[in-house]
Amino acid sequence: MTAPEPDVSARTATALRSAMHRLLNGRSERTDGRLTKANLGREAQISHATLHRAKTILREWETAVAQTHTPTREPVTHTAELSALRTEITTARTENSRLRRQLDAAATVICTLHHENIALRDHLAEQGTVIPLHQSS
Repeated sequence: MTAPEPDVSARTATALRSAMHRLLNGRSERTDGRLTKANLGREAQISHATLHRAKTILREWETAVAQTHTPTREPVTHTAELSALRTEITTARTENSRLRRQLDAAATVICTLHHENIALRDHLAEQGTVIPLHQSS
């Protein structure tokens, strides 16, 4: 283990090293997993100022990140997710347009039927009352 960090508490140094370990191993808990100083601070749940006081740990971080040549999965995942969401939006918009056209057509038919119903009622009212031919005794 490395020497204690003189500019931050032991608790902060432990939190930073744990966060560094999670980020470098691709198991971030509080960030998107990118290997940045800002994510290191967020992952450790410390302030920006506290992060920059931990100079020894930051040097270890920069060395470890420089040795990491594999890109994180996040940009690829985000690109695929973004593409899937765009496709989903396009599908939803198409369905929305189809349903709006169907709704407009249904509203037109309902309006026509309503007016025909009024006309038929008026026509029946003009003819008078219907008297049954056969009355029951």
